[in-house]
Amino acid sequence: MLCKLSLGNIKKSFKDYAIYFFTLILGVAVFYIFNAIDSQTIMLEVTSSTREIIKLMTSMLSGVSVFVSFVLGFLIIYASRFLMKRRHHEFGIYMTLGMGKGSISKILLFETLLIGCISLLVGLGLGIMLSQVMSIFVANMFEANLTKFTFIVSVPAIIKTIGYFGIMYLIVMIFNTISVSKCKLIDLIYSNKKTEKVRLKNPILCVIIFIVSSCFLGYAYYMVTATYGTLETLIIPIALGCVTTFFIFWSLSGLLLRIVMSLKNFYYKGINSFTFRQISSKINTTVMSMSVICIMLFLTICVLSSALSLKNSLNANINELAPVDIQLMKSLDMDETALEDGYSIEQIEDSKISIDETLEKLNFDSYRYFKDTVDVTIYATNELTVKDSLGAYYETSKTIYPTIDYTTAESIISLTDYNKIAKLFHKEEISLNENEYAVVADYDSWVDIRNESLKLKTPISLNGKEYVPKYEECIDGFVYISSNHINAGLIVVSDSVVQNLPREQEVLTANYNASNEEAKNEIEEKILALNEEAYASNTTISGSTKISIKEASTGLGAMVTFIGIYLGIIFLISSAALLALKELSESADNKNRYRMLRKIGVDEKMIRKSLFTQIAVFFSAPLLLACIHSIFGIKFCNLILNSMGTDQLLGSILMTAGVLIFIYGGYFLITYYCSKWMIEEK
Repeated sequence: MLCKLSLGNIKKSFKDYAIYFFTLILGVAVFYIFNAIDSQTIMLEVTSSTREIIKLMTSMLSGVSVFVSFVLGFLIIYASRFLMKRRHHEFGIYMTLGMGKGSISKILLFETLLIGCISLLVGLGLGIMLSQVMSIFVANMFEANLTKFTFIVSVPAIIKTIGYFGIMYLIVMIFNTISVSKCKLIDLIYSNKKTEKVRLKNPILCVIIFIVSSCFLGYAYYMVTATYGTLETLIIPIALGCVTTFFIFWSLSGLLLRIVMSLKNFYYKGINSFTFRQISSKINTTVMSMSVICIMLFLTICVLSSALSLKNSLNANINELAPVDIQLMKSLDMDETALEDGYSIEQIEDSKISIDETLEKLNFDSYRYFKDTVDVTIYATNELTVKDSLGAYYETSKTIYPTIDYTTAESIISLTDYNKIAKLFHKEEISLNENEYAVVADYDSWVDIRNESLKLKTPISLNGKEYVPKYEECIDGFVYISSNHINAGLIVVSDSVVQNLPREQEVLTANYNASNEEAKNEIEEKILALNEEAYASNTTISGSTKISIKEASTGLGAMVTFIGIYLGIIFLISSAALLALKELSESADNKNRYRMLRKIGVDEKMIRKSLFTQIAVFFSAPLLLACIHSIFGIKFCNLILNSMGTDQLLGSILMTAGVLIFIYGGYFLITYYCSKWMIEEK
């Protein structure tokens, strides 16, 4: 009897709460897809270093999955709360007919167990199918060979998914049992007769709280965008953002109805009075929920936009910022004080000889393996620090960027050396007079700082002589190959100026003497072996190659992209599902109100318009504030990521908007049509 009753309830629930089941299935599928990446990538033919990157990525995704499981667990429990509330009247009838609370708990236990099994089976099936598409996406990202592609089912991912969701459903079972045990018959019977009271808040208090909250929120925006601090300084603006978001919704819930009521021609037109009282009631009773959803949507927009921008920018930067195949760096002229920095005596001795001599000592023939070779020297002296080069702008810079170490010695290069490497990198060559200098930089924040100093025509002093800037802006360029814009500033001076300056580093830049990719890979292996031998031989030489930079860049882009998409989709699904479930619960509870509207002559068109307006405002409110938050959140992300380039930001924002429209907009439309179906007269 109880099983038959449970099966009937589940059949009815599939009709009334399709969004709940759809969300569970989608959550299981997404959870499986991202936890199956490790198994899916075993078949890919990639280099050993790329394999290590993939292993690191899957380990990080496993860690993120723990957090995701908590988010999905919260969603399931929150959804169960509304489903339980919807069925209070049904439970009251059961108890009136003589059924005990224990039997009702057994019905819920069987229903939850069956729903969990159905959701898991369907979700795992969907996840297994979609994970094959994910394999192709991963292979494309790592430029792997897919000739050995096979259909793979990840048993570890299935076990992990069943384990996490099994624990969640167990908690839901316990929650449902406790809820039933605390219910009183009188409350259950008349639960559908109770209405949420719309308490009109003091409008003056609401206005004051709204203005104060907006001011504090504006200050939080200022803290994360107008100043350049450490991540620790984010605690205050984050706390302010969360608190002010809550109070903005709290004050708006009191002001909205008051404002609309004051517009009498609008308020009493059609059934606007009913519509806005319903909206006010919903916002009043879900202030905390809407605040949490707003924060989750804000995180979704920022995480997705930044992750996609970083991935696209890293890939786009490779050819520009690593235009050659190999670069070897070697520290020069170190003295005994280097022992305090962890260098050995052997390394200090090695710093006294040139990079060619060190390569010869390591039995590496650079003339055989390299072509287009350029050898330059970098100088540095405490006579010229960052503070000195900024001149009068130092005090202003220290206020805006307090975390910069202004005592660091500037890097200096001779005009001839810079022009040699600029020519190799296809950058603009420059010319200088004996008393002039130029600054080469490509790190946006540092370019802004140095441009302000150059506009003031700040002089610098070297060897007792003063030099003035030739240009009022930085020259776009760099010396070290990378996947990011990392050149914070390089001082270029005439050749005669560097003759008496301390040498800091020798940089050898070249292309591989190879005619095809296979030959390049062979030389790459020799470079890897050279790096290991150089380390074992206590030399100060180190190497960086275009291939290794590309692999590392691709790995970082992949990790950020997958984690961003994973968290973004989960947050977005959870936010939309919470709103949808709340709205569907409200629609089910308000059937009698819509029935009364029909009895007094309101036509179906007006009722549908009212329902659409309610749901649109309910979905739009947290999204609108989240978008405002995101404007400043993305600006802050740009401050953190600007060394990696943000040229792809617009495209990433458009892609994020597309995902939002598809998922969030999809939930909105499904909620509207399901709600409309619920309130229709059968």
